[in-house]
Amino acid sequence: MPGIWETNMNFSQWSRSLVKTIAVVLALALPTALAISSADARVGGGFSSGSRGSRTFSAPPSTTTAPGSTSQFNRTYSQPGAGMSTTAPSRGGFFNRGGGFLGGLAAGFLGAGLLGMLFGGGLFGGLGGLSSFLGLIIQIVLVVFVVRLAMSWWQRRNSPQAAYAGAGPQTSYRSGLGGGLGGGLGSGLGGGFGANKAPLEIKPADYEAFERLLGDIQSAWSNEDVAKLHTLATPEMVSYFEQDLAQNRARNVVNKVTNVKLLQGDLAEAWREGETDYATVAMRFSLTDKTVDRNTGAIVAGSEQPGEVTEVWTFARRPGSPWELSAIQQTN
Repeated sequence: MPGIWETNMNFSQWSRSLVKTIAVVLALALPTALAISSADARVGGGFSSGSRGSRTFSAPPSTTTAPGSTSQFNRTYSQPGAGMSTTAPSRGGFFNRGGGFLGGLAAGFLGAGLLGMLFGGGLFGGLGGLSSFLGLIIQIVLVVFVVRLAMSWWQRRNSPQAAYAGAGPQTSYRSGLGGGLGGGLGSGLGGGFGANKAPLEIKPADYEAFERLLGDIQSAWSNEDVAKLHTLATPEMVSYFEQDLAQNRARNVVNKVTNVKLLQGDLAEAWREGETDYATVAMRFSLTDKTVDRNTGAIVAGSEQPGEVTEVWTFARRPGSPWELSAIQQTN
């Protein structure tokens, strides 16, 4: 009989150790998994990055392609100045993806529970057996579900449309690239730009340049060709691309974006500041976005299946120079 008791005791200790180990792994992996699932691997990393001159902190007008609001800049060199919003670009606000209050709160929940478990208090009141472990999993899932709901609610409530009060809707201008692009950048120059009194006239050749830049930038990004990116984007944008590429190299992965095709687009606004022209364009495009292991080529994120993305890109042009990418903003 003592042998049976000894066997049961050893099994019980082994079970508790296994449960604790699994719980530790889950607690440590969960925040990382959430962070990865919310990130985009394509050029720009799913962030809103760059500068729009004096309008960096003003919301671009909504368009048919992007009828909702745009995200505030997560990364920008610009600083609020005279006549601009005093609200600095968010880098991780109350519920933001960069961490912020909610990220710390969630980490606090997990950290406190993890310490309690390691010191015998249990992650959520004790792990006495398999049922307790299943209860732990259910509670973690519930916490994650509530957190995601709260994040979604807060982002809608605190969208830039409210922060950018006064930047009312403006008429959008379209290029009429037409044909196989499903409407391309709009559908016809019909009314002409004079009728809309555009501060800066954007011609069909400009729209063709925007569409070409969309594909060329994605291609240079996939090839990790920084020299090429310098010819297509501003130094600020290239600095962000270099940061993202360095993170990929540290993870021993490479992001491949292929089959980029513009589906729809239209002009949100165009203006001139000094000698620099700016054009902000909403674009909906399809692409195949996958991240592969550098050594084996195995897909670690994304897939071979094409997807659709809607982003708002701002282009800048200086005298004697072609258009270059100045900013990318995500849509809400």
